[in-house]
Amino acid sequence: MALNPTAAFVSPRPRLTLRQRLLALGLAGGWRRRLVAWGAGALGSLAMPPFGLWPVLALSFPALVILLDGTRGPPRQRLMAAAGIGWWFGFGYFVASLWWIGDALLVEADVFGWLLPFAVIAMPAGLALFTALGTVMARLLWSRSMLRVFALAFGLTGAEWLRGHVLTGFPWNTYGYAFSESLMLMQGASVVGVYGLTFFAVLLLATPALLLRPGGRGAVAAAALAAVVMAGAAAWGAHRLAVTQVGNVPGVALRVMQPNLPQDKKFAYDRRREILLNYLKLSTRPSPAYPAGLNDVSVLVWPESAFPFIYEREPWAAADVAETLPANVTLVTGAIRYDQPPEGQVSPFFNSIRVLDAHGRVLETTDKVHLVPFGEYLPLQATLERLGLEQLTRVRGGFSSGGTLQPLRVPGLPLASPLVCYEIIFPGKVIPSGPRPGVLLNLTNDAWFGKTPGPYQHFAQARLRAVEEGLPLVRAANTGISAIIDPVGRIVASLPLGDEGVVDGPLPNALETVPIAGRFAGTILAGLLLAALTLAAAPLCGCATRLS
Repeated sequence: MALNPTAAFVSPRPRLTLRQRLLALGLAGGWRRRLVAWGAGALGSLAMPPFGLWPVLALSFPALVILLDGTRGPPRQRLMAAAGIGWWFGFGYFVASLWWIGDALLVEADVFGWLLPFAVIAMPAGLALFTALGTVMARLLWSRSMLRVFALAFGLTGAEWLRGHVLTGFPWNTYGYAFSESLMLMQGASVVGVYGLTFFAVLLLATPALLLRPGGRGAVAAAALAAVVMAGAAAWGAHRLAVTQVGNVPGVALRVMQPNLPQDKKFAYDRRREILLNYLKLSTRPSPAYPAGLNDVSVLVWPESAFPFIYEREPWAAADVAETLPANVTLVTGAIRYDQPPEGQVSPFFNSIRVLDAHGRVLETTDKVHLVPFGEYLPLQATLERLGLEQLTRVRGGFSSGGTLQPLRVPGLPLASPLVCYEIIFPGKVIPSGPRPGVLLNLTNDAWFGKTPGPYQHFAQARLRAVEEGLPLVRAANTGISAIIDPVGRIVASLPLGDEGVVDGPLPNALETVPIAGRFAGTILAGLLLAALTLAAAPLCGCATRLS
């Protein structure tokens, strides 16, 4: 056998270190780059409820930094690459965290099942356009400097704010909710609001990427500082919880009824009497907190659209309510209301909250303002209905909006801010004008989504509103999660998803001083974005070398 005389001089291929392998991912192109971006986004969805694994964002955001580091070529090519990276990251994130929306289409699968691909693919694809915009804004400010993490925080936070406002807005699962499962970290929302939490989530949890490039002590110091800030935020949150002791509103004994009625049975008109009697039976049961049942209660709360009928059209319903409620009890319930449509609207139906006295008489009514697109109305309603389409509630003509958020006066309660369903997910828009309310009142029906992550995410967002505004929250959900929550987010009493029963307890007092976020969240966010913009742009003005 002949020997190759050069074989002895061929060096084995050197093994790449972990750092080199990770940096190589940033230089990957084509399907590899898209796959890494999609996977990083999908991994980040585990930070959202019910999982609450916020540390995974310390992998997702650094992956985004590495991918943006790897964009090369002329300016337009770099921006197109950044847009693609952001879109695939967002697509992975929204598919993995919002897939449960498709569950609503399976309630009447014979009618709406064909729309499933639009809910679980097209909607995340559309939302991912905001993420793409965020990475483009970041890439415009990108540099080799460690300050590029400020560019990412500026771009993604700005894009998330836009997502919460454009086309009526959909701020569901913005990155700041990663901290909503930690009561200590959640307290930061009282200072900077959820968009401020989003800013710091991106900024702090992206810093591990700085360790992958030669940066000497500076990169280590930046990562260490991020860890110290996170630990400091948790310590401050624990301190705030320890020193904030709230009493209860005198004379208020709350009961929240959770019937756990499946969506396909909730609006069965032929079972209307049976459904109402079941509600009343559940509401009267004794409990450890209220041994005498309703006789110990002052305010009874039922979920959104509780009646499968128009209350005024069924006189027997008022008689049944009057026969059951003790004289001292006020009932607050969700109900579909029929009335003259407001000017400029055509539907006579409203998704409302109604206050009934012990005689079954309606004392107060407020209507839902922020309707759900494709759930409660169709954009271009008349045109799409002529094409044979209809919204999930199948109300011809959809619902009419209540105009502006109005306070609700409930005998025995402080002034309430009435929020139907997902109205509570909009930060800064849950307080009516005028005197400050003393309680957030959220009535919802999450039965559309079964036992999926959706109801847990909805609950977490409602809970964070209480922290932002310094107000207690009373939440009645058809299938859960119903709860009484104090103004710093502590759960006073609750009922799990999928359980039937009642939630009993007192009403905590509101904080005497409105939290900073409740007054200045918008100003604080603007300041954070301006600071990030300034710091990210500094290297481009000659303080550091551009990333070419």
